[in-house]
Amino acid sequence: MVDATTRFFEDLDRRGYEPVLAKTSGTLRFDLHEGAQTTHWLVEIDRGRVRVSQEDREADTVIGISPALFEEMAAGREHGLAAVLRGDMTVTGDARLVVQIERIFPGPPDSKGPRRLFHAEVH
Repeated sequence: MVDATTRFFEDLDRRGYEPVLAKTSGTLRFDLHEGAQTTHWLVEIDRGRVRVSQEDREADTVIGISPALFEEMAAGREHGLAAVLRGDMTVTGDARLVVQIERIFPGPPDSKGPRRLFHAEVH
């Protein structure tokens, strides 16, 4: 069974183009830390064109997060910017990319609106 994190990144890569990121360019690396192990997801955005890999290389923005918290975000049960403000997620580099990428995460399961519709399409 594929977890919500893997499904999120694979679906994002499969789409190839994300309209809400049409004015965004940059690279983000998500470092999912669990003990001594770190899993990397690299998201490259070029004016809405998106490519995802598991490369561990330089990025404009690096986000440090636990796998459990990312699962909650990928499922729409947690908000990334709130996690940053609580200190549960770290950001180094261009923080503006965090604000932009936040828009592609699903909204809460009980929300009504574009983010909820996106979430429904992903499953």
